[in-house]
Amino acid sequence: MVRPEAVAIAGSAPGVQDNRAAAVVDEVIYLGEAIKYTLGHWEGLERFLDDARIPLDTNAVERGLRAVVIGRKNHYGSRSERGTRVAALFYTLIESAKLAGVEPAVYLAEATRRAIANPGTVTLPHDLAGG
Repeated sequence: MVRPEAVAIAGSAPGVQDNRAAAVVDEVIYLGEAIKYTLGHWEGLERFLDDARIPLDTNAVERGLRAVVIGRKNHYGSRSERGTRVAALFYTLIESAKLAGVEPAVYLAEATRRAIANPGTVTLPHDLAGG
């Protein structure tokens, strides 16, 4: 059973009102910080709204980087610097091919064929993406 007079007395105690005021101030501060954050990113928001190609999130980028990070962690214990550099090169080529929409094995095979046929030739994944 609630006693209205007890609630009124407790609500009028000096510390209770201060706590309520502090809670309101905290909410206003959080709202102000949220507004400041939003205004700081307004230009990017306008670009996002104007260009449908800009994704709402960065999930695709983060997924693309995951393999590179895992590869880097796997090579911390490599026996040679050269082996680590070669592995990093192949990770870069493979992930670049994926980002360009080219099957990595097809890209590596074609780039190798072109380099053998014409030494010094550099074939990038986007060179194969159209064909």
